[in-house]
Amino acid sequence: MFDTVAVAGATGAVGTLMIRMFQERKFPYKKMKFLASKRSVGTVIPFNGEDIVVEELCPEAFDGVDLVIGSTPDDVARDFIPEARKRVKVIVDESGYWRMFPDVPLVIPEVNAEAIRKHKGLVSSPNCSTTQMVVALKPLHDYARVRRVVVSTYQATSGAGLPGNRDLVNNSKAWLDNDCQYCECETEAFPYPIGFNCIPQIGGEREFGYTSEELKLLHETRKILDDPSIQVCPTAVRVPVANCHSESVVVETERKITVEKARELFRAMPGVVLMDDLSAKSYPTPYHCHDTDDVYVGRIREDISAPNSLAFWCVADNLRKGAATNAVQIAEWIQQNL
Repeated sequence: MFDTVAVAGATGAVGTLMIRMFQERKFPYKKMKFLASKRSVGTVIPFNGEDIVVEELCPEAFDGVDLVIGSTPDDVARDFIPEARKRVKVIVDESGYWRMFPDVPLVIPEVNAEAIRKHKGLVSSPNCSTTQMVVALKPLHDYARVRRVVVSTYQATSGAGLPGNRDLVNNSKAWLDNDCQYCECETEAFPYPIGFNCIPQIGGEREFGYTSEELKLLHETRKILDDPSIQVCPTAVRVPVANCHSESVVVETERKITVEKARELFRAMPGVVLMDDLSAKSYPTPYHCHDTDDVYVGRIREDISAPNSLAFWCVADNLRKGAATNAVQIAEWIQQNL
């Protein structure tokens, strides 16, 4: 058991869920600390029958702490983690800043938990869109080795935090109030109104015309599956859905995987729920997957345009398995195995 556990970014959307996950999963601890920015200091958070006062996220806050689990903006993680590493046994970080550092394991427990053993005080949790895709790819890769992936993501506004969901609500109201016509309205999180709209940009512009969010799907997939030869062509789109990311995935493998074999592999994969009966209109949607911890897979079919290629659809709660739950699962694995 860790004597003292700290949650960094405790008042954010993912931090709040981490706290909930600790309670729901009965994570063992002796003392819990909640850390956040100055503006949240003094906030009282009920936790397992006690009221815990939020403290400022600063180097001294980590004195005597054994485990830190954090969800903060990248620049905050960049600044606080070096100091925290000097003081604590291990940090599980959900931000994007440290993921691609060679000495930092990037982990999905169902996929590559053993990589945690190589940690040097820091373990990263992947991007939400990467996590659900790689959980689904893992059994296919083990069986027939993935060579190429073409993925289009349909990402919920909650991926942009509370401002993203405020944009969804406010922009949708403006559209309805304007007799279902597009109109000029203010946005906090997105470059255009998201209500009744799709925005084909998530993240900043990077090389070859891709965005930062899209390149995460390439680089993180290769690192987690420990295979730099995997090719990924990603397109990331923000859609007017409050929670749960959806993905359309086409995967090419070295040898053919039939639809029935793919279903068998998905059924056996921990963390995957199969919903795949088109005639019965059984397939995953954000409606089915909200507030759950699994990756839901359906619409499995052969890619009729290429050999050794399958298409499928997957959906997962981006705040839970895509962020909070995966990080807590990493912490659980560390506690049980190291």
